[in-house]
Amino acid sequence: MTFEPESLGQSRSDLAEALRSQRKRAGKTQTWLARRCNMSQTKISNIEGGKLTPSLVDVEVIIEALGTDGPVASEILAVARTANTEWQDHWSSRRRGLDKKQNELATLESLSTEFRFFLLSMITGLLATPEYVRASIADVPGDQSKTIAKKLERQQVLYDSSKSFTFILTEQAVRWPLLPPMAMAMQLDRLASVSRIPNVQLGVIPLGGHIQERPLNTFTVYDRRLATVETGTGALILRDHRDVTAYLRDFEAYERFAIFGDDCRELLAEWSMNFARQR
Repeated sequence: MTFEPESLGQSRSDLAEALRSQRKRAGKTQTWLARRCNMSQTKISNIEGGKLTPSLVDVEVIIEALGTDGPVASEILAVARTANTEWQDHWSSRRRGLDKKQNELATLESLSTEFRFFLLSMITGLLATPEYVRASIADVPGDQSKTIAKKLERQQVLYDSSKSFTFILTEQAVRWPLLPPMAMAMQLDRLASVSRIPNVQLGVIPLGGHIQERPLNTFTVYDRRLATVETGTGALILRDHRDVTAYLRDFEAYERFAIFGDDCRELLAEWSMNFARQR
């Protein structure tokens, strides 16, 4: 199946219709299917009504229970995979208002407990100084004061001891001069400070030695259920367990090359001093 971002919303209704049709073809009721799949009848109803997007595992269980196989099963699974993928383009986010996006991220952070951030090219908002946050959205027209305030407000989640955070930054992400030298020095000091929060691990991958991995994108994994992947024009939200697992494996691979703890803070201090000398 060809991936078309504009078709993702339609795929959810297509999946609901396909599963409903397969159940009726098999001559089974929602109650029978729910019992056979160890699900509630309400869940089956919501899936068939398009109110709930089932996971790929849910779909596999349902079509097996209904005896669906061959090309039809393959097509339904392909639709399910697309339905578990969401595309958010930058232009739509800007039209809605970037402060709305911050509300969505805050909700996602409130519902998650384990966070893994791989930062390829710049520093994420949770780690940023106010100056860095402001510079990161300087190209967005209009008054962005609400967005900046909400980005900074979200940083409080780092101090929630019930949650754990692992940040891996490439040297490029840390040292990219988005701000003037002294402001960059302060940003690196901020990273060192955050790395001392008990439930936060912050590591840096220096550009030296031999690194066999080939990172392509910044990404975040929330618990083990959702991954977001950033591109130049938007972000993919992936819920398929195979996609999430793939990014977890990538994260573990990059983690092996990262420097943490005192060694990381020593490196950050060195880079911070280099910026400070440039003033």
